[in-house]
Order: sequence, then structure tokens, then C-alpha cells
Amino acid sequence: MPGTNLTRDEAATRAALLDVTSYAIDLDLTAATAAEHTGTFGSTTTIAFTCREPGAETFADLVDAEVHEITLNGEPLDPATAYADSRIALPGLQAENVLVVRADCTYSHTGEGLHRFVDPTDDRVYLYSQFEVPDARRVFTTFEQPDLKAPFTFTVTAPSHWVVVSNSPTPEPRAVDGDAGAAVWAFAPTQPMSTYITAIVAGEYHAEHDVYEGKHGSIPLGHYCRQSLVEHMDTAELVKITKQSFEFFEEKFDFPYPFGKYDQLYVPEYNMGAMENAGCVTLRDEYLPRSRQPRSFYEFRTSVITHEMAHMWFGDLVTMKWWDDLWLNESFAEWACYWCEAEATEFTDAWTGFANARKQTGYRADQLPSTHPIAADNVDLHAVEVNFDMITYAKGASVLKQLVAWVGLDPFVAGLRQYFKDHAFGNATFADLLAALERSSGRELGGWAQEWLQTAGVNTLAPRFELDGQGRYTSFSVEQSAHPDQPTLRRHRLGIGLYDEVGGRLVRREYVEVDVEGASTAVEELVGREQPALLLLNDEDHAYAKIRLDERSLATVVSGLSRLEDSLPRALAWGAAWDMTRDGEMRTTDWVRLVLANIGQETDAWGVTRIPASTALAVEFYSDPAGRPALKAEWESGLRELLLAAEPGSDHQLTFVRSYALAAHGEQAVADLRGLLDGSFTVEGLSVDQDLRWELVKNLARTGAIGEAEIDAELDRDPTNAGKEKAAAARVAQPTAAAKEAGWAAVMDPATPNETSREMVFSIFRFGQEDVLAPYLEKYLEAADTAIDLLGFHKGSVVLEYGFPKALASAETVARLDAWLADNDAPTGAQRYVGEARAEVVRALAAQERDARA
Repeated sequence: MPGTNLTRDEAATRAALLDVTSYAIDLDLTAATAAEHTGTFGSTTTIAFTCREPGAETFADLVDAEVHEITLNGEPLDPATAYADSRIALPGLQAENVLVVRADCTYSHTGEGLHRFVDPTDDRVYLYSQFEVPDARRVFTTFEQPDLKAPFTFTVTAPSHWVVVSNSPTPEPRAVDGDAGAAVWAFAPTQPMSTYITAIVAGEYHAEHDVYEGKHGSIPLGHYCRQSLVEHMDTAELVKITKQSFEFFEEKFDFPYPFGKYDQLYVPEYNMGAMENAGCVTLRDEYLPRSRQPRSFYEFRTSVITHEMAHMWFGDLVTMKWWDDLWLNESFAEWACYWCEAEATEFTDAWTGFANARKQTGYRADQLPSTHPIAADNVDLHAVEVNFDMITYAKGASVLKQLVAWVGLDPFVAGLRQYFKDHAFGNATFADLLAALERSSGRELGGWAQEWLQTAGVNTLAPRFELDGQGRYTSFSVEQSAHPDQPTLRRHRLGIGLYDEVGGRLVRREYVEVDVEGASTAVEELVGREQPALLLLNDEDHAYAKIRLDERSLATVVSGLSRLEDSLPRALAWGAAWDMTRDGEMRTTDWVRLVLANIGQETDAWGVTRIPASTALAVEFYSDPAGRPALKAEWESGLRELLLAAEPGSDHQLTFVRSYALAAHGEQAVADLRGLLDGSFTVEGLSVDQDLRWELVKNLARTGAIGEAEIDAELDRDPTNAGKEKAAAARVAQPTAAAKEAGWAAVMDPATPNETSREMVFSIFRFGQEDVLAPYLEKYLEAADTAIDLLGFHKGSVVLEYGFPKALASAETVARLDAWLADNDAPTGAQRYVGEARAEVVRALAAQERDARA
């Protein structure tokens, strides 16, 4: 039985048969605030559609509903027989058809469909929808596939004091006759759009409004949040970024914004970063911070805002026909958001942050056994869920960045403009975009697409050279290699920078740009050049590839990476050294000392925050177990020195205190954390606000220095939803068998709110707690069999991806995982996460072995 799955072939058959004329959706949300809340809401859907083969049959989609009436072309269908296995059978179609389905649908508590949240701060109720990939069918009856676009008319009945927002501008509500507490919002029909980008957001939201005045006219802007976060919504800054982005994209895309108004709604317990619902963007309300955050936080928030706006054109205006091209939606928006950030906002060094952070996630994903081509073969919805990852986002954006460098920005943009004009409000494929780019650039791109989009894995590029007696290159080549499981050697547009020591700084003397192809590419331009102190492959970061540093260059980086004046080459050098550490080619101890010696001078916001986080993992996971206690002490004391030396009130100071809290294990560090919490230890310029207090509490709990009473006392200080989530994370961090047992039971309980569960998963299995974690390898494997079915795909995936007890890394653990992988009945997604966990353990063991060698 198909269940909630849908195959590509089924969708193609249905699209060949039908055209959808319109949807009219009536939702009754009035019971959402009732004391005896039923957990359901009324949903009546009217779909008008045509059929090319009268007499044929098809099906509509509806999930987790109690269906009361089904009428097709005026004739009733018996729900008991017509509605089964999440599908409504539609026999005997006419040339023109009208389907009406009246049902009660179920509120979600997992962030899929229509999510219902009660704010513990004030007991107000908030609803929001999340439909990508296939969850509109949890709220109304649909033909749930992206290529059956139609206009949508939403009519919503809700408590009269609520705010209701959808894709169309919000109308004035009208009172419901005989019910003074209810009102009706009758929204105007939308532009034609796919089901997954429709949206309903309702509740006692706070709203603030503005208008963007552009060359194509006025665009009303709305910003929304729940009432308990009003003081934290920095609307002026959000409006500024929104207007900067509109001005940039409307000019670059040469196509007016297509959806009339633009609302951005910050919603609670959100699974994703944000979602590009047309004109009704939903975002995590963690992006409205209540405590001080570093610049990298605001840089990332800006990238999220610009990413979702780019989708208004690429994804919403022009939409993929099937989920095979989901990568294109996300890769393009990811590339475009950094382009916009760098060109139109204060974050002019956004590409450096991309290299330091986002791109690294693509490299990591591409080296896991679950790697896949960017253009994945998504034969059904289950495949889409499994392949929706950082290859889709980060690698895809990196590859598009290289394509832009190869064909030129102006021809690339010209192709996009024509693509938008040719396919506005319709559906298209990657082949359509490729044809537009070939026409605009004059380049044949089929070969590029084959090697970059339809193969998996990341290449490694290394310099190979010989020197004469005066230290000049007599030969020079770039050597390309690939993992034997992913052997494709690709073409790369590659910059090569030669850096010399000048006045205590590393300054670029020369830059050469070449096309690398095959296993070895000679670079004749460098023959006769004097060997520099630092030879940097992939300077300017055009290519998507791991790079290696030669012996002299690595020594230069280790002795003084901070002497590089520009942030982008520093990011590339950081990345090269990190890759060498992860690949067991550089000792973890040397990496830690490189970080301690240079991170205090780093200027890139993402470098400042991300590199210490990576190092914390390296210390615990990649270091020689025999030498680990000494390295942990060196890392801990080094962070304390960095904290005390940092500029008061700086991002460095904030990052170093957070990192110090995470590293704390010795008596001095634990005493410092206690002192920061009770005020007996102060650091000039450091404000110990509520979020930092929770970091201190969580890590004191991790060490066993505090217990339930202290966690409860902190929760009394902060009885908010965020406080409850942080308290849950602190409880499971405690190094006791009871804390782990209670925490794991809560993680595996479907009733645990999704964001609370996520915080617990991130906190429960800590290095240094191996004794109490011993039973959880088997418990994790048991969860692999059941978590996705029990908790839902998203929540279950979080458990399986982040809930593996890495502290138990050993050869015995690898053997147990091998045995499980060879014989199990778990879902494909679960098998993927277990395979990834195994690969991470194998990598860690190799790095540990390298670290043990002098």
C-alpha cells in the first residue's frame, strides 16, 4: 500500500491526466483555544479540475483525517470505501470536475502540517503551517505534487481576536452571525502556485507593518511574532534587510516581485530554518534572540532572509516539475543569498563566512557513505526526504558558484532573467535552465552538468613541484584525486595564490587562475617563480574541492595563520588544515595549537565562532586517547587565557566564554563557571545574560557540579518556553544513569515537543561519560528500527542523526554497527544515519591513530 508515499511515476501519470483549475479551502479553527481542545480542526476543500480522458480514474491526497463527506461532480462517494491509505479514490472522471471533501484534520505537534503551540509564558495559542515536502495534505485535500499548480482561495474561521495570515493579503475579518467570539477571513485567490508553498498562520500574533517602495511599485511588508517575544523583535533591522534584498533581487532578476505583499512570521517550535511560502515566509523564532549573540548569528539570519526571498522567483514563481529538481531550488537560493548578502547588506565578506562554515557542511556530507549526486534520483517522496541535506544546499551552492566563475556573472544572470520570463507561474526542469544558460553564455554545459551534478564525492587537489638550488619552481602541477568509491575527476576553475612574508604579514605576491582537469594539470606559469612562504590552492574560493598544503605552507600556517591580512585566504587555510586533521594527515594536537595561537586574531565572524566549535569535537573525538587528558587541559587553559585577553564586550569574548564552558572539566574551570553564575567571578565587558546562564548551568550539570535543584531554580528564573527547553537539555547532560534513562525515554516519547526533544538529543550523550553511556549503543540501534515510524520523519531523523553516542567510539563499536547494517529491517533513512555514524567513528579512529604518532 502506498501510505503517505507517492512515486514520481504516479505523479507523472496524474499530471498527464489532470489540470487543476482552482482550490477553495475553508478551515474552521475556532476550537483551537477551547479548554477541552479536541486536537482537530474543520477542513472543507473544493477542487475544480479538468480531465483529458473522461471516464478515467485518479486519486486525491489527504492524511490523518476523519472524512465526513466526499462529493464528486454532485455525486456522493462513501468515505468508508473511497478514503483509504491517505488517498481518496476518484472514479469516472468527467472532462470538467468538482471535488468537495469535508473532513476533520489533525493538528500537528511535530512541526508538519498545521502545528499548534501553546506559549507557557502566557497560555496564548499559535498555529502555523509547514507543507514542504508533502504535508499540505495534512490540512486540506490536495493533488500533492508541485506540477499541478492552481490558484488557492482560503477562507478561515477563527477566534475574532486572532491574526490570520496567508499567501494573499489579509482581509478585514467579518463577524460570524450568532457567535461574537468568532470571525471569518475571506482571502482573495492567489496566483497559481504549488500546494507546498501555500500557508496559513493564525493566533494572537503581534504584527508590525512597513512598505517597500521599488521601481515596480509598492510591496507591503509585515513582521510577526508571538506576544512574549515582542520586545525581542528588532523590526527596524529586519525591515532594512528585507528592503535591501528586494532592491537587489528585483534589479538583478529584472522581474517584478510576483506575489503582491511580503510577510515574514517568526514562529515557535519550527523544524526548519525558514520556509519560502509565497508572500508568507515562516522562520524560526530563535532568530529573535533574547540575549546577546555574535555577529555570525546575525550574518546567518540575514542569509536566511535573503535565501527565502530568492525563492520567491526561483521555486515559487518558477517551480520544479518533480522533486528531482529540489536541489536546484535550494542550491540556487543558497548561492543567491550569499551573493545578495555580499553585494547589498553590511555583510560584505559573506563569501568568507560561507567558506568557513556553510561550505564545510557540504564537504562533510560529501564524504559520508550516504553521499549522492546533487541532482538526486528522487523516485518517490521517501527518496526526497532522505536526500534533502547539505549536498542539496551547501555543495549545490558551491558548484553554482564555480559555474558562475566559469561562464561569467553577467551571462549567468542573463540566463536567469530569460528563464523567469519564459516559465513565470509555471513549472520547469533543470534542462530548461541549462538551455537558457547555454544561450546566454555561449558555452556547452551538458558535460559540466554530468560531472558535477550527476556524480557524487569531493576531489582533493594538491600541489606537486620541484625546486632548483635557488628555491624556484622547475616544475609545477596540480594533482587531483578522488575516493575510490566516488572516482570522478572533475574540471575545476582554480585560483593559485603565492604569499610571502613582508613586514610581519603574509602578502600575496602573485595570483594565477587555471582550469584543472584530470589527474594532473601542469601550471607552466609558475615555473621559474620563487617558492613562497604559503602556496594556496583555490585562492578566491572558486572551486569545490579539498585542498592540501605543502610542507612549507603548512609550517607557515601553523606558525602564524593570523599574519594573512585578508579573511578569505585565511578561511581557505583554516579549511585546508581542518580537512588534513579530519583525514588523519595532520595531528589533532597540532590543529589545537594552531587554533589557540591564531583564533584570537581572527576577524571573520564565522571563523571566530565555528572554528572553536570544530576544535571542541577534535579534542574529544579525534585526539589520541592516551594523550587526551593533557590535550583537554591544554585546550581548557588556552580558552581561559583567550577569554581573559579578549576585548571586553567583543564577539571573541562571548565565543570564548561559551567554548570555555563546554571545555570545563578541571577544578579551576568548574569554579570559574560557578563564579560566573553567582557573580563572584567577573570578566570585564562580559554580560552573563539568561542564555549564557543556561550554558553555564548545562555544563555545570554535565560535570556533575550541580543537580536537579539548581536546574529547577534556574527554570524558576526563566519560566519561558526557551527556559523549559534549556532546562531539559541541562537535565539530560548530567553524568548519571538516571538522567540518561529519563532523558532517552523523553526523546523517544512522541508527546515530547519537537524542539524540546531536539535540545535533549544535542545534550544527552557527552564525552567523558562513557560509563553511563555504555547501554546506549544498543538503545540507539533499537531506536533505528522504530524512531521514524514512531516519531515522524523529521523528529525521528533528528534523534538518529544527532543521538548517536560518539563517546563510545572503538573498534568494537564499528564491528557492532557492521553487524547491524548487514542484518536489519529499519527504514532506509534510519540505515543511512547508522551508516553515517559508523563512518564518523572510523574517521575518528584514524585521526586518533595519527595523533598518537609524533
